[in-house]
Amino acid sequence: MWEHQSLFRVSAQLFAEGVFNLLDRSLRPEVFLLGLASAKETDEPDAVVLEPAMLRYSPNDFQDIKADAAALELDKGPQDSVYHLHPNDHDRFEKQHWYELVCQATESKLNILTASRHENRRSFCSTPVSLQGYLVTVVLQLASDCYDNYYALPKPGSGRPANLPHAAVLEFLHDCTRALREADTADNDQPVLDRDYNELLRSAGRRLMLRVAPAGTHGLYDACNGVAALRHEGDEGIGTMLISRRMHPAVVPVLTLETPVPMRDHRSIRKLLELSEGHTALISDASHVFGLGQLVPESDSQYEPLVTVHFTNHYSWEMSHAGNVLMRVVSNTPRLPQGRVAADNFARILRIVFPSLDPDSIEYLWDLAQQATSQPNGTILVITTGAAQEAKRLTRQSFRVVPRIMTPSVLRLVTNIDGAVLIEPNAMCHAIGVILDGLATDKGDSSRGARFNGALRYVNSSKYPVLAVVVSEDGWIDLLPS
Repeated sequence: MWEHQSLFRVSAQLFAEGVFNLLDRSLRPEVFLLGLASAKETDEPDAVVLEPAMLRYSPNDFQDIKADAAALELDKGPQDSVYHLHPNDHDRFEKQHWYELVCQATESKLNILTASRHENRRSFCSTPVSLQGYLVTVVLQLASDCYDNYYALPKPGSGRPANLPHAAVLEFLHDCTRALREADTADNDQPVLDRDYNELLRSAGRRLMLRVAPAGTHGLYDACNGVAALRHEGDEGIGTMLISRRMHPAVVPVLTLETPVPMRDHRSIRKLLELSEGHTALISDASHVFGLGQLVPESDSQYEPLVTVHFTNHYSWEMSHAGNVLMRVVSNTPRLPQGRVAADNFARILRIVFPSLDPDSIEYLWDLAQQATSQPNGTILVITTGAAQEAKRLTRQSFRVVPRIMTPSVLRLVTNIDGAVLIEPNAMCHAIGVILDGLATDKGDSSRGARFNGALRYVNSSKYPVLAVVVSEDGWIDLLPS
């Protein structure tokens, strides 16, 4: 399609891995390009190009995309036209509308293909860009079992994120579309997509909060960060804020301010946060705080689940809906609510890393992982077939122990000191307080602490199969498989 299409695809793949591995490494992103030839600009009007050429899909799978898009146009009926625009502007409007139909048709086709082939993939497509005679679409696929495991807001719509992974998908595809428009002039020596991964996730967090803000009010994400960064009389900001429109029937007013306080007045909001307690929360329409109130009980006919912002610690807050945490933000960095590790996800990763592991061993390691995730000060549990050899190699930076089966009660004791606990897949412990080493990796995350990055370096450098359960002090839990 164009000279640097392979470079662009590789750059987009690396970009996707960098972004979505920060959210959940089990999402396993995969990126490919789909090009549909333009009848007016190419000698083969029905040509379809895939980059890279792959075994799972063939150009024949996408021959009918334009016909499917035209059918969508007929199903939707005549579109409202904006005739007061300049004719050229009107042409651009019609062209963009056609591109969106092509995008919808491509997503539908991919969903049909993955369902018929029982593939564990969820597909998302960028709006096509006209590039040297082709309509080029970036296709992003994620592991559907992992993606669908996260709570989603009701009433999804076009461009309306359902949760943080969906918001990150929309931001990623937006960046890809922007980069595609520059692809034919991009310098071959420069990365095509080089945006900071955490900056993209911050934009995804803003997009998600814009979705839940009444009347689409901008600035709620940054306002929450500003409030969380402040202390009041030396105390950390801990409290709750309900996001709702004014006079919402599901909110019982407790105290109404005569003059609402703008959300940009972070210091005043931080002071008012001291008033929230129990079921009583600050009430905000994302633009102003206008008082205190309580959500009616679920048994009430007026009940409606509302978005809640919980300020949990200094520089820390989280957003919930109907009791489900959608996003946890620490130091202006949004992440998924890992909470406790899911048993099925833990078992699935164990089977991938250690294929010969029996169900009883998996269940026992799950008990140990649960104990590790309850450690309030953070810890690392390293499960590796090379535990004995690694304990010997790291003798000078660990406390080696006489090999013994690790139990949850003993694990609770040994994780009170810094360093990792080194065990075999059969739960045989060889060392505690281990200072892990490893080579530097571009998969590191500067927004995370030394514990996470140290474990990541160790896992990526290990010559043995390994799974690290990393529990950070801020409450994040990561499973890092080799």
